[in-house]
Amino acid sequence: MEQTKNKITIQGVDVEIKNLNSDDYMSLTDMLKAKDGEFFITDWLRNGNTLDYIAIWERVHNPSFNYGEFAIIRSRAGANNFKVGVQEFVERTNAISLFASAGRYGGTFAHKDIAFEFGMWISPEFKIYLVKEFQRLKESEQKQLQWSAKRELAKVNYHIQTSAIKENLIVPTLTDLQKSYVYADEADLLNVVLFGKTAKQWREQNPNKEGNIRDYATLHQLLVLANMESYNGRLIAKKIPQAERMTELNEMAKEQLGVLVEVDERLLK
Repeated sequence: MEQTKNKITIQGVDVEIKNLNSDDYMSLTDMLKAKDGEFFITDWLRNGNTLDYIAIWERVHNPSFNYGEFAIIRSRAGANNFKVGVQEFVERTNAISLFASAGRYGGTFAHKDIAFEFGMWISPEFKIYLVKEFQRLKESEQKQLQWSAKRELAKVNYHIQTSAIKENLIVPTLTDLQKSYVYADEADLLNVVLFGKTAKQWREQNPNKEGNIRDYATLHQLLVLANMESYNGRLIAKKIPQAERMTELNEMAKEQLGVLVEVDERLLK
């Protein structure tokens, strides 16, 4: 039986909540601490209205509920000497709305639908705050779930993008032919350094696409391209030969794209 725990506080009383297979069960043992006087859960369970409500709930949710045994128990409700414990009730009727567990962290628990009615038995005010705090808990859990889902989606998208970069967008290693070619257009030199092809070569390979090679660049590539343009201007001013500039710019592009990918990965962890 899969089980998770949580807790809410009602008028200074901590009430444990266990989630069993997607259903929330509240500790009646904890809730009873809020009732004035000497009372026991059996005092509530022996009440005819309580038994009728539980039976209706079981009819809706539990096809295995033993109505024969329940009828015997119900027929004795209200009698002075009538008393039935939760464990006995569950064993005889096969009820799923209640359960009792022993041990230090044990106690009696009821499905939230039943627990809300138990709260009314404690006091109308207690029930109102019980419902309010439970709703607040569920809203908080939902927000956390949405945040976690968004974070996981961001991770998935990141890995998809990283995979695409590794397969298609990694800065190419320049060939000797590319280095030896004299590029009349410095923009094309940078295209070759970063994308591995000139603007003309890209258009020939993508005749059905509008725009130019840079229109399809990633944000990372555009950032690196801007840095390359600035650095290339300084290399030209130093009269560095084109082939040497290409090699240096190519190394720079590889290093900066690698750093950008690592930063993204750290932010998503």
